[in-house]
Formats: sequence, structure tokens, C-alpha cells
Amino acid sequence: MGLSKGLQKTNEWNITTVTHLLSRTLFGHTQEDINFALSKTLDDFVDNYLLADTPTPQNPGFWVDDPSSSNLTERSYELTFWWLNLMLTQGYSFREKMVLFWHNHFVSELSVVKLPQRMYWQNKLFRDYAFGNFKELTRKVTIDPAMLYYLDGRKNTKQDPNENYARELMELFTIGIGNYSENDIVEAARALTGWQVDGLTSYFDQGRHDETGKTFMGQTGNFDYENIIDILFTKEEVSKFICRKLYKEFVYFEPNESNIAELAQIFRDSNYELKPVLSVLLKSVMFYNPETYGAKIKSPIEYLTSVIKQFKIEHPNYDYMRRTANLLAQTLFSPPNVAGWKGDKAWVSTTTLPARHVFSDRIIDGRESDLDIIKYARTYSSSEDAEKFVDDIIQIFLQFPLSNSRRQFLLDTLLDGAAVYDWSTSNENAAKRLESFFKALLRLSEYQLS
Repeated sequence: MGLSKGLQKTNEWNITTVTHLLSRTLFGHTQEDINFALSKTLDDFVDNYLLADTPTPQNPGFWVDDPSSSNLTERSYELTFWWLNLMLTQGYSFREKMVLFWHNHFVSELSVVKLPQRMYWQNKLFRDYAFGNFKELTRKVTIDPAMLYYLDGRKNTKQDPNENYARELMELFTIGIGNYSENDIVEAARALTGWQVDGLTSYFDQGRHDETGKTFMGQTGNFDYENIIDILFTKEEVSKFICRKLYKEFVYFEPNESNIAELAQIFRDSNYELKPVLSVLLKSVMFYNPETYGAKIKSPIEYLTSVIKQFKIEHPNYDYMRRTANLLAQTLFSPPNVAGWKGDKAWVSTTTLPARHVFSDRIIDGRESDLDIIKYARTYSSSEDAEKFVDDIIQIFLQFPLSNSRRQFLLDTLLDGAAVYDWSTSNENAAKRLESFFKALLRLSEYQLS
């Protein structure tokens, strides 16, 4: 049976669809990125660039292999700076967006995990499986030292079973509420006993493992953690649960259950490989439905990286980005709880929106960047034509056309009372006018959207 209209491959491949695709899959994009994508076919760009396997990046320092608890604050900052840099230098790979997706799915908090080193190795695991096999990722996360710390797996013994991980494995990580019983949690916890943490590694202690029979989701046996995952992944709802979450993150906040069922079938047919699902998703008619354009509020990390990337800031102040992300309520490696960041409307408030504006203002006027606004403007072929320049910037920076009144407001801001034909980047006050224009642009509600 062929795919429904929603999942059929789109025939649209133009600046509008490309901008939408880049907005959802990269941490910011430039006019050069758009032109590069347009020089490829949709199939080529998605499969050979966005979903391409990329080399493992160099780690943030020798300390990732050192289990000591020295310099924890400094190391946590280095880890954050390292990841922000990867987000901004990932090229055309969808990888880092998926790493953040998994970070918000298989949640761990540094304050509980204690060592930044453990968070690094978990982050590497998410990167290794960014669009790999979800079942195998679930296996590895289950015995990951950071997760064993965070959800108390290391405290789970046959003498004193701890149900924290067993509950979240089902509720938040694989199958969702309503698809398991309280007894399934009890029995899974018993099967998960015996795993311990030694510094930066985990190991199995046979003496702490419950070797008696367990009955889990209707099956009985002397199960261990691998058996529990095998049984879970026989349930169709696992594939639907993850596809629904991918859809909500990258397509639209209200999943189409017919499309979810089809994506889930692809997921199961590929034995839980993510690439086939993502490939269909990112090429589909539904992904490029105009109703999805600008329907997602940028997360703080997406917002900060977009500003830096779009203005081609060569030497970002990563500590300023870190501090601003904290103000905006998205501290990397510190989600608020096991359910992760809520996202969407929770990202914008009377506190966080002004903080976004302060960040973009300080990048644009050079207080927190090395931006040469005149040099930057001249990278656009339309820089000496005020009306064309405004239109080009709108098309690249925003996900949908502005109303005539909003466009006119931006043009008036750039011209600052002068006639259109008087505009030139060589004008004495051109830098100030460009700063005012870009500050106004990034303060628009439309720029907060992806």
C-alpha cells in the first residue's frame, strides 16, 4: 500500500520550502545555506546531507575520561560551550538537533548526575544514535551511568527494588501512559536490578540482581533488562509514541494520527531504525504544508543559535549564550525534571521575551559580538536597494511573508525618514540605520517562530 497524500514526497523545492526545512533541522541558516540546498535535489539534500553520518567530534577536553570531582563548574561550562559550538558548526547535518531531541527525551540533570563527564558520555551516546536504531539506543541508555544516577538505577537491587527508571522507561521513554500496568512497573524494576556505577562506567553485579521469575506484559520468565526492552518493543504503541513525539517536535503540535500510524509502520518495518522515518518525514507533503510554517516557537537554544548563525558571528561569546539560555529557562544539561522542557508557549513570557530582545540587540550593536554590520549587509546582492534588501532579509530570516504594514515598518526603520532612492550602505549613518532595522526585525513576534 502506498503512502497517504500526507506522507507522499512533495514536488515543491524552492526558497520557501528550503527555508522551512533548514529552520526545523538546523540551528540557524544563512543565505548561502539556502542557495546550497537549492543547488541539490530534495532527495540528495535530505539523505546525503541532513541525514548523513558524520565523524565523531573531538571531545571537550582530557577531563571527560577523568572520574574525579574537581573543577566541576568549570567543566560543566566547557561542556556547554563545546555543545553550542557543535550546534553552530554542524554544517548541513540534522545531527545536533536530534541530539537535543534525545537530551529532552531521555532526560538526565547534571545536578543529580553530579559529574559533567557522565553528561558528556551520555551526550555522545545521543550523538552516536542521533538517527540510528532507537531500540539499541534505549538499551544503552538503560545502563548508561548518567541515567543510572539520575533515575536511581544504581540503587535498584533485589533486596530493595527501585521503580523510578522502570516507570519512566514506559511512561516517558517508550510506550506512554495507558499502555502498561502498575504491576508491569513492579516486575520491570525487578528485572532491571543489579546495575551499578563505578566512576564513569557501569557494571553488572550478579549478586544484586533478582533472578526469580517475573511476569511482564503477559510474559513470564527470569527476565533481565534486555528481555524487558525486547518485550516492550513488540508493542506497536512504542513506534507510535516515538513517531508522535518526532511529529510534534519537527512538524506540528497536533499530530495527524493517520500519518502517525503510517510513520510507525515504517519504523517497525525498519526494526526501529530512525533514518527511514526521518527521510520520509522531511520529504513529505505534510512537512511542507504551509500551515506548519512558523507554527513552532523557537526554543531558547534555537533562538540564540539562529541569531549567531544568521549574522555569521565568527567568535561567539559562548558564556554570554550560556547565561542568556539560563535566563530563558533552557539550561543545557539541566532540564527542569524527568519530563523535560515543555516547549511551545512555555518558552515565551513577560520575562523571557524581553531577555531575547536584549540578547539580539547586544549581538547586533556589537556589545557581545564582533559583527561588522556594514560588511554583513554587503554580503547581500540587494544591499544598495532598500526595498529589495528588506524583502530578501524577510525571506531568509522569517518563515512566512509579513503583512504590508509590518514590511513598511521595517523599511521605514531602515530609511529613518530618508527617501528610498537615497539609501546606500555608504551613507554616514548607514550602520546605525542597519542596527535599528535588524533590531526591529529580531524583535518581531514572527522571528520567534520556526
